[in-house]
Amino acid sequence: MEFIGTDFILNNKTAKRLYHEFAEPQPIIDYHCHLDPKEIAENKPFATITDLWLAGDHYKWRAMRANGVPEEKITGNASPDEKFKAWAETVESCVGNPLYHWTHLELKKYFGINEVLNGANWEKVWNQCNEMLKQPQFTPRGLIEQSNVEVICTTDAPCDTLEYHETISKVADFSTKVLPTFRPDEALDPSTEILVNFVTKLRACTSQKIEDFKSFLRALDERVDYFHQRGGRLSDHGLMKIEYSASTEVEQEALFQKKMSGIALTSEEEVKFTTAVILSLASSYKKRDWTMQVHFGAIRSNNTAMYRKIGANTGYDSIYDQPNIAENLNPLLNAMEENDALPKMILYNLNPGVNDIVASAIGNFQKSGSVKSSIQFGSGWWFSDTKRGMIRQLTTLADQGLLMNFVGMLTDSRSFISYTRHEYFRRILCNLVGQWVADGEIPDDQELLKKLIENISYNNAKFFFKF
Repeated sequence: MEFIGTDFILNNKTAKRLYHEFAEPQPIIDYHCHLDPKEIAENKPFATITDLWLAGDHYKWRAMRANGVPEEKITGNASPDEKFKAWAETVESCVGNPLYHWTHLELKKYFGINEVLNGANWEKVWNQCNEMLKQPQFTPRGLIEQSNVEVICTTDAPCDTLEYHETISKVADFSTKVLPTFRPDEALDPSTEILVNFVTKLRACTSQKIEDFKSFLRALDERVDYFHQRGGRLSDHGLMKIEYSASTEVEQEALFQKKMSGIALTSEEEVKFTTAVILSLASSYKKRDWTMQVHFGAIRSNNTAMYRKIGANTGYDSIYDQPNIAENLNPLLNAMEENDALPKMILYNLNPGVNDIVASAIGNFQKSGSVKSSIQFGSGWWFSDTKRGMIRQLTTLADQGLLMNFVGMLTDSRSFISYTRHEYFRRILCNLVGQWVADGEIPDDQELLKKLIENISYNNAKFFFKF
């Protein structure tokens, strides 16, 4: 009996029907990922499964380190086959970790491999995958088409030219929309050096001289418009924590000049500055009917020694336990509402311990007469991108909001074969709903269940984002 069977994770009759009839056929709208548009535009084949599977994947890197694999075989100069062998040997120890499921879902979906990967069969799997990678359907665009992806939203810096998005849009035989997402984290970074460097880049890519705070904000708005003209309809913000502190225009100008002079702000001053920038950006998004994404709750690059050796985003981040989140999130959203600058929004909380706090705050600011659930409680991400994490997020949303209106799953990945995460999510969703039916908690109403599953899998995202 194969491990990843047709009814994997579908543990009752209703779950199987919901998945196979309603969820499985739906296209994918991947509204947040970290795929490189340059790779999609150039469409170069992958040399080995290691290049496709292990490059940049800090989820796998963390597991390999925990399994005692030398760094040379993780991010170092070991050969591709040595790295793949090390990963295959690590997979055996990943039982219970979502990586175990993801690995075998990907092997089955893209390579037709039903074997359980381990240290004994790694070379056979290595050869089979590498042989298949020579086929045209295994280029970046080929893998996207195999995955039935309708829209991809990449994550892009404010001064990115977006030239590769333009190139992709002109490819005649590729129908997937690849759209940019505005990610202005440099504008919110507490480092004065990062802000000064960012302003230098903004001066070069906008018409603004940027001599004061207002012209800085105008430059950001100009770049939002640049993205908008090229199909962008979302922004994204990576914050360690949600904070709020009001300030006057005089204070904001003084804080901007202080940072531009290379003087570090106090913690209180930094919150005031960040709040002012976020409120201005929210206004820019609102007037263009964009969706503002906020990912918060990650404390990054905790291992200083390894950060110095191999840099950021290499597997040394974890969950941040922010105190007093309710008394910051509520006034931040309220300030946007008061200024008529509250855009459609998705809030992704990394700490499941405060799921209910975040979801209940969201309920305070739903826009009546607008798109359904204009403020979304985002899917479980990163450390909550697990079966347990997804169920927590889904049940919290059902408790505190309207599950029927949820915009569903995303990949949040740098890999072209991470689209099985949508399958994983849809299976978990259908199994959860199927169990509710079996327990008599919701009716076995075909039309109601069809609407629920198809909405979450595809329809809600299509109508919410209006690509």
